[in-house]
Amino acid sequence: MEPLPARARTGDRFAAGFACFAGRPNVGKSTLMNALVGTKVAITSSRPQTTRRVIRGIVRRPDAELVIIDTPGLHRPRTLLGERLDSLVRSTLTEVDVIGFCVPAGERIGPGDKYLARELGGQTRTPVVAIVTKTDEASREQIAGQLSAVAALGDWADIVPVSAVTGFQLDVLADVLIGHLPPGRPLYPDGELTDEPEQQMVAELIREAILEGVRDELPHSIAVVVDEMTPRPDRDDLTDVHAVLYVERPSQKAIVIGSKGARLKEVGSRAREHIEALLGSRVYLDLRIKVAKDWQRDPRQLRRLGFYD
Repeated sequence: MEPLPARARTGDRFAAGFACFAGRPNVGKSTLMNALVGTKVAITSSRPQTTRRVIRGIVRRPDAELVIIDTPGLHRPRTLLGERLDSLVRSTLTEVDVIGFCVPAGERIGPGDKYLARELGGQTRTPVVAIVTKTDEASREQIAGQLSAVAALGDWADIVPVSAVTGFQLDVLADVLIGHLPPGRPLYPDGELTDEPEQQMVAELIREAILEGVRDELPHSIAVVVDEMTPRPDRDDLTDVHAVLYVERPSQKAIVIGSKGARLKEVGSRAREHIEALLGSRVYLDLRIKVAKDWQRDPRQLRRLGFYD
């Protein structure tokens, strides 16, 4: 398949602005953002609704700074948490310079895609780029068919097929998104790849490790809060991380712990490896589990866990 032409840009102007990836859950938004940024700034999982916060990743080029905002997938909310995430996505869509509408190459267009296409069609002031993701998981015929199906969903500013895994057309997608940005100065200090606080990134890495361990039992019932993260006073090569895993019921606590603590130990080992890569130091990771009954539906508990109105 021939790469799509990037939008032409003239002169030596510097472009800077924000792009938002939108789509139903589990269409590859976080993986795509990580690939464009060139490092892991958002956790990924095969489970839908992994992303729960707005996360910004920064793509730098000599002529532009593209700030990509990864958002939770739009879905029909079933809890108060779901309603707040849905509201977060909708408010973000109104604040960016360009929107990327993500649809997987190998999956049939469904009601969720059609619903979101109609929603994005109402963003008359903001250009929308349709992105056909996960082309590495589809045949050429499937990709061609999906491009046609996506084109029929709306009047998109551009349509770009990509693969975050193989790198197919990532540079083309960056060109297209940057082509929709206004002229401006850099928005973040040189060298920054995200504005996500380190402590929050550590909490998300722990949650990612848990999702891998309990993907079928309770993927949406877990929240993680890092209570403390400090260098060990007598060791300049060791960071102490104390985190609390919140579940909704005592039975879920037993699932996370596992037989004789085996599952929690495995989660800690997996999380510690990624945290050490992020912090650049050895890590002592202390994980505790608490029950916060029905926290996804409780306004007070949601505020305490960082999910505000």
